[in-house]
Amino acid sequence: MSSPFTRRKFIQANSVALLATQLPAGGAAAETAADPDKLAKAGGAKAVKAKPGRRVRWDDREKQQLGSAVDQASLFYWAGGKPNQQTGLFIERFKQYCPSEHVVTCSSGTAALHIAIAAAGIGPGDEVITTPITDIGTVTGILFQQGVPVFADLGASTYNLDPASVERSITLRTKAIIAVHLTGAPCDMSALQAIAQKHNLVLIEDCAQAWGAQVRGKPVGSFGHVACYSLMDSKHICAGDGGVVASSDKRIGPALLKFSDKGNDRMAPGNAWDKTGVLATNYRMSELQAAFAAVQLQRLEGIASKRAALGRLLIEGIGNLPAVLPPRIAAADRATFWFFYFRLKLDRLKCNRAEFVEALRAEGVSCNAGYIPVPVYKLPYFQQHSFFAGRWPIKELGLTAMDYTKVKCPEAEAILSTGIQMPLHEAMDEALIRESAAAIRKVAKAYTT
Repeated sequence: MSSPFTRRKFIQANSVALLATQLPAGGAAAETAADPDKLAKAGGAKAVKAKPGRRVRWDDREKQQLGSAVDQASLFYWAGGKPNQQTGLFIERFKQYCPSEHVVTCSSGTAALHIAIAAAGIGPGDEVITTPITDIGTVTGILFQQGVPVFADLGASTYNLDPASVERSITLRTKAIIAVHLTGAPCDMSALQAIAQKHNLVLIEDCAQAWGAQVRGKPVGSFGHVACYSLMDSKHICAGDGGVVASSDKRIGPALLKFSDKGNDRMAPGNAWDKTGVLATNYRMSELQAAFAAVQLQRLEGIASKRAALGRLLIEGIGNLPAVLPPRIAAADRATFWFFYFRLKLDRLKCNRAEFVEALRAEGVSCNAGYIPVPVYKLPYFQQHSFFAGRWPIKELGLTAMDYTKVKCPEAEAILSTGIQMPLHEAMDEALIRESAAAIRKVAKAYTT
């Protein structure tokens, strides 16, 4: 009599039994429920399930405004003794955003800063105090005016100029301070204003990353003698590239236009560029950029308020973690988070920053270690004093004793070596931010000693 247990059934039964031995008891869902703290990189469930929405940065409104520019006879920024139509519209709307007597459009945020520095009268050997964590555009204008960038240290959780370090950096040669509102977080403007007034210094605000940011309800850019903004493609609002520089200072404001346009004083009869005595380059913006930017300005408040709310939510979500240092924003101020940056207290962790970032990415968080690779003073041409064809004329002439090989800003260096950068923008929602905060808490808990 043959057995009813065939060879096929034997193989099927053994396969099922073998598979059962390789599955966790109760299945993967049961294990996740039993151990919600298990890191995703170790096989746990991801903390972040939400996805950012698609950013719609421009639409038919910009197209319509560009169309009106194309209907013009000229796309040059000046016409009939005043700003052309699109440039005039942008200036009008900018003044509504940040009231200023003199507003000049230009080709970039870097150009805006160079214009401001030149209009402020910075010359050979003059020192300008600024931050070592910034885009190089903050300091190129100083160097091209043959001035000397002086780097002050930063606040541990503000990433902006430490007023006490700024005051210690002042010498008889100091002529200006450039306050950079890094990541869209406002500097301590009341303290910097007081220092500038005490020492008779020009205070320039670099607002490139800080569209929509506010100090006690007033926009950044309205506290210094000059404000500089960028319209580069990655900024909160943009025109592909471009910039704006503004001032109500009676000494500096009238000079902005000349330093943006090869020395031309277009407000004067005859545009007497050969009589102004101003050596300047061409930093003009076209009507097409101005048209685009004028519409973008109308989007700004919605973008800024959304970013501000999401950033505050993320700060709250990662507060009180013993190994995490979130950014500190004064309660009366508004940061607009060009990106979100927080620091790790590595002495409280049993991992390094790279491992922390790897674990966060496994949880579904988009992030990177650090910001710029090194403080500006550690760039090769600073260390070698080789800014102009391998030379630095003012040092050779004895107009400065600056030696960047001896410069050290300990907190700035620590900010770069312990920080983690996360994207944050207006197409994200609260669910994504809450899940991202949960992921940071989860990873921090796993690695905190």
